[in-house]
Formats: sequence, C-alpha cells, structure tokens
Amino acid sequence: MADRATPNLPARDFDKTEAFYAELGFERSWRDGGWMILSRGEVQLEFFPYPGLDPAESSFGCCLRLDDMPAFVEACHAAGISAGPVGFPRVQAPRREHSGLIDHDGSLLRLVQNA
Repeated sequence: MADRATPNLPARDFDKTEAFYAELGFERSWRDGGWMILSRGEVQLEFFPYPGLDPAESSFGCCLRLDDMPAFVEACHAAGISAGPVGFPRVQAPRREHSGLIDHDGSLLRLVQNA
C-alpha cells in the first residue's frame, strides 16, 4: 500500500454519521466506541466521537479528490441533501472554486475533480 493520509472528522453520533455517509455510497471499514472508518472506493474518512460539537462552530474539513465529481454531487442530491446556502447537511454545486459538502456535524468536504 502506498503512503497516504486520511482525514479525521468529528461525529456527534456514529450511527447517524454512518447512515448519512452510507446514503453517499460509503461503507463501514472499522468501528468501535472510539473510532470509525468509512470507505467509498479508495476514499476513506475517519471519525472520532465529539458528542458536544456545535455544527455551526465546526472548523473541520478535508478535500475529496474525485474521478467523477458530478456523479458524487448527484449522489448527494439523490440522498436528499439540500443545495441551499444554509443548514446542515448541504451541498454546493460544482464551480471552479468553492464547491463542497457540509455534513450534519458541520465538517466541510471540499470536492475536487481529478485532472
């Protein structure tokens, strides 16, 4: 396996986080009381418990570098994620800059189309 890094993001509730990301095609790779790993193809997201997190105050984020960003955005819409400018969760339409998914815990996942 090549060297790699994975984002570590907060989750107020592992069950809720796992269900949210399952709607986007992520599957559980690991879970215990203190850590959870979800995978979608080669993309992995790791979560730690943060039950007292206020989503409006969260400054957590990462980049998802995707081969087919439009398909991922469509999966977000199919999962019923709002495209509006406020609220949690929400997804912003792909643009040259500033597109992304904000999950229910306030974490920003910037969406980047691979070249």
